[in-house]
Amino acid sequence: MKNKSVDAGPSLRGRLLPNDSGGVYQRTDALASRIFTPAGRWLCALLALLALICGILPSLARAGELQRADLERRIQPPLHVGEKPADLPAWPITNELEPDAGPIGWVFESIDLAPIPGFEGTPYNLLISLDRDGSFMDVEVLRQHEPVFLSGLGEAPLRAFVAQYAGRNLRQDITVSTVYGKRNEHAGKGRVVLDGVTKATASVRILNQTVLTAALAVARARLGFAAPASRGPPATVRDDIYAPANFRELLASGAIGRLTISNAQLEAGFADGPGAGLDAETLARPDETFIDLYVAYLNPPTIGRALLGDEGYRHMRDFLEPGQHAWWVASAGRGSFLDPDFVRGTSPSRLGLSQDGAPHELRDFDLSPEPPLGAPQTNAALVLRTAPLDGLDPASPQSFELTVQRTRGQIFAELIPSRFKLEYTPPERFFSRPPAPLPEWLQAWQARRLELAIITAALLLLCAVLAKPRWISVSARRLGIFRAGFLIFTLIYLGWHAQGQLSIVQLTGAVKTLAAGQALTSFLYDPVSLLLIAFTILSFFVWGRGTFCGWLCPFGALQEFSAMLGKRLGLKTRRLPAKLARVLDRGRYLVLAALLLAAATAPGVAERLVEVEPFKTAITVGFARSWPYVAYAVLLLVLGAVYYKFFCRYLCPLGAAMTLGGKLRLPDWLPRRAECGQPCQTCRHRCQYDAIDRAGAIRYDDCFQCLDCVGIFNDPGRCAPIMLELKRARRRSGGQ
Repeated sequence: MKNKSVDAGPSLRGRLLPNDSGGVYQRTDALASRIFTPAGRWLCALLALLALICGILPSLARAGELQRADLERRIQPPLHVGEKPADLPAWPITNELEPDAGPIGWVFESIDLAPIPGFEGTPYNLLISLDRDGSFMDVEVLRQHEPVFLSGLGEAPLRAFVAQYAGRNLRQDITVSTVYGKRNEHAGKGRVVLDGVTKATASVRILNQTVLTAALAVARARLGFAAPASRGPPATVRDDIYAPANFRELLASGAIGRLTISNAQLEAGFADGPGAGLDAETLARPDETFIDLYVAYLNPPTIGRALLGDEGYRHMRDFLEPGQHAWWVASAGRGSFLDPDFVRGTSPSRLGLSQDGAPHELRDFDLSPEPPLGAPQTNAALVLRTAPLDGLDPASPQSFELTVQRTRGQIFAELIPSRFKLEYTPPERFFSRPPAPLPEWLQAWQARRLELAIITAALLLLCAVLAKPRWISVSARRLGIFRAGFLIFTLIYLGWHAQGQLSIVQLTGAVKTLAAGQALTSFLYDPVSLLLIAFTILSFFVWGRGTFCGWLCPFGALQEFSAMLGKRLGLKTRRLPAKLARVLDRGRYLVLAALLLAAATAPGVAERLVEVEPFKTAITVGFARSWPYVAYAVLLLVLGAVYYKFFCRYLCPLGAAMTLGGKLRLPDWLPRRAECGQPCQTCRHRCQYDAIDRAGAIRYDDCFQCLDCVGIFNDPGRCAPIMLELKRARRRSGGQ
């Protein structure tokens, strides 16, 4: 490596100050060479432990925990819990007063249908009851492992949150508000915005996704809900659009759908089966029409008024309930869509409707429509309607299925069906379609876009300072002001306001989630943490572990301020004996390994062990916890006032993980000279982290990137080698 010049002031500009390897900076080591250091072996051991955990966890996945007897204790007469069907992990609820009405609802555990990993990596288990109309009867928390609700805020806010689901319908767009966005910003027709929980935004968004996913699975299986569609919410009819039209014009524009089945097509439907050749007239006149089937969606004024007349359309709309749809259906020809035994007010057995593969019940509206102007002679005509809040999208393709039956045999007659489909889509101009709602996780990002922009700007500023640290660090006063200001931002804005405190819980949760075969989608619900995680991982390759620990950890900033307070109070800064410091430092890795192993084999134990971190107490809930947790956090801050950053350096399991991640660092970016440590010890004595060897080398595993040594390195008033060189230069200048 070629020597580089160091600007040490006007008199030294351009002069060379070589180190022992022939350059100002230490040689950049290859990544592989670090893996076989003692700390590198720790990293390999941790990866092996993670592999072991990933093998253990899938066998520990938990399913539903309640039996039928447990549910019967919760559901009081006259309601009754039936037997769980073999094809669905849900129990039917029946009413003893209506024995023939079938299930009036369903009750189920969310973990059987939507085991979505929570913030901590373990899915919620919720007991959800849904009535037959798709409305929530109740949501109860059976089991949860979210750190903020275990011993931080407690479960009371969580139970208050789930109480909001009662009476809400699955056909509504149910989302969660946050303290970071306006509650009613997106409120509108068919949209429900639940009040979120302060300091638990990601947790309640994951809970909402769990509730909706599990409930929709049951609704599709038992309540006839359509599968989710990519087109977004159902379209609504535009009542402001009307133009007079006759039957032929509506038929030509597609507002009336038509299916014509000839005798030949009918016979082809029974071909190669027992029903073939049973209808002599069909065989004799193959080219004649068997049936003309007409359907038209009546809710738009242009179609409805043309087919029913103004008075008939007004009467229909007066009796239609919200979310209910109606069609005019008629048939002409030899065949009919009504069987001879049809009873008014019931569903025609020969005609069915489906959309996206899900059936929708059609029932006679009990209206008697007059033949519309210009229509052909029909043999049957009805107005059919769906159930209220049916969930059908009227502007999207609808499939009407006509069943034609033939009979074979006299005594034990065999009914042989053949089915024909009419695909119908009303013209788009009659509808308005609301935009599809953003995914829940993307709404979380959108609600926090201002916070994300501010934090991103702060990260870019930090990158600029760390990339070119000379100007900010050469002045001790300038560095002190900048560092104090940035740490105030980290503590108050990033920590207490934006809830951006990274935690060991995120690491244990990620391990549990991946080992259970789930994606890390839960991280998407916490955009601030995800942004910091991504930035920290990238910083490992450039600067090592110190970028997060030294600048972006809110509790680390709080410790630094406690040290400043201790100095103002006259407390003498102490250092642990070297042997004890080494033991504690290595102990952090044991704590990290114990947490990961406990997360795999004993989650309840892990939930208690993670309290070794005071982050939840001091940052997440701002010391609003029971006194033992607060006393522990305060004790660590007092120790930090005497032993600089005591918790960060000797106890923090997240710091141990960060140190292992720092092994990915590629350059040795902190400059050193040949005189550093040989004989100069200025930087070593002033380093409060004890991160500089007696020989002058930087121990990056212990470095928090405070930039003090960079400032000393470039400061002619503090760096002994520069001061000596300047003194020699003045002597030479005076001698001339």
